[in-house]
Amino acid sequence: MKYTSFRSTSGYESVGALVDNDTRIMDVGSRLPASTAGLSPMRRLLEHHGATLPTSAEEFLGLPGFDAATVEILPLVPDPGKIIAAPVNYFDHKAEMNEDAHIDALGVFLKAPTSVLAAGRTVELPYTDRRFDQEGELAFVIGATARNVTASEAPNHIAGYTCLLDMTMRGGEDRSTRKSFDTFTPVGPFLVTPDEAGDLSTMRLQTRVNGELRQDADISALIWGVADLLAYASSVMTLHPGDILTTGTPAGIGQIHDGDTISVEITRLGTLEVAVSAKTAVACPTKGANRGPKPPETVTTVARR
Repeated sequence: MKYTSFRSTSGYESVGALVDNDTRIMDVGSRLPASTAGLSPMRRLLEHHGATLPTSAEEFLGLPGFDAATVEILPLVPDPGKIIAAPVNYFDHKAEMNEDAHIDALGVFLKAPTSVLAAGRTVELPYTDRRFDQEGELAFVIGATARNVTASEAPNHIAGYTCLLDMTMRGGEDRSTRKSFDTFTPVGPFLVTPDEAGDLSTMRLQTRVNGELRQDADISALIWGVADLLAYASSVMTLHPGDILTTGTPAGIGQIHDGDTISVEITRLGTLEVAVSAKTAVACPTKGANRGPKPPETVTTVARR
């Protein structure tokens, strides 16, 4: 089953399940208990069902529905408690960045929850004088609270999987700063339940910029897989429903510019597409441009399959 956050033409916001070959959205949020904590409908859905979201369209019979073509897709989780990201989690990306360490030594880092962006929207580049790159990634959303779980227990805490772009400013500033600008975490368009996502080892990730293939990787090539990443993160901090964990990017990162279009496609998860704009960009106030890991001057050539 696929879920998404949406806004109707009347301004009504909810969470829905896609049915009829993704042409109709059933308003699952209409039957959820009201939130006293101001949580988004998606967070309320996860709090209510945990990591066992309904997986059959029959569960939504009788609910109001919307034509999928008429609604506005919102950020998948509009209000994640935190976004946890994996640095250098593919060996080919380690090589292209000339890094001397990978996730085994680096652990994880945090991105600002306010950086989330919906599919179909626009990444806003903040500065005119800095380099910005695209990083396509597999991400997953926590459904059940996790603390000090083992890798074998990890699947019991995952509500589903999705596509994500970890937009990045290159330089010497802290990772969490360079990756946390508003709009720098496009995510979605769907939360795909584990039964429909299927075997992660058979997934393929492809990132395109203006239609040109830049990244092409098998998810099986991750250094730390989903289970190990979740287990480690839960040993550092408590994971709550609605938290987003993203698994890192493969080789093929490259500069993006005003007017570009970026898409990330992952097997059985759909395609996340966004535009890029620098219309409101200004000069950067920090001086880290010539510091930090050095990205390649040109995009790493996609390996022939």
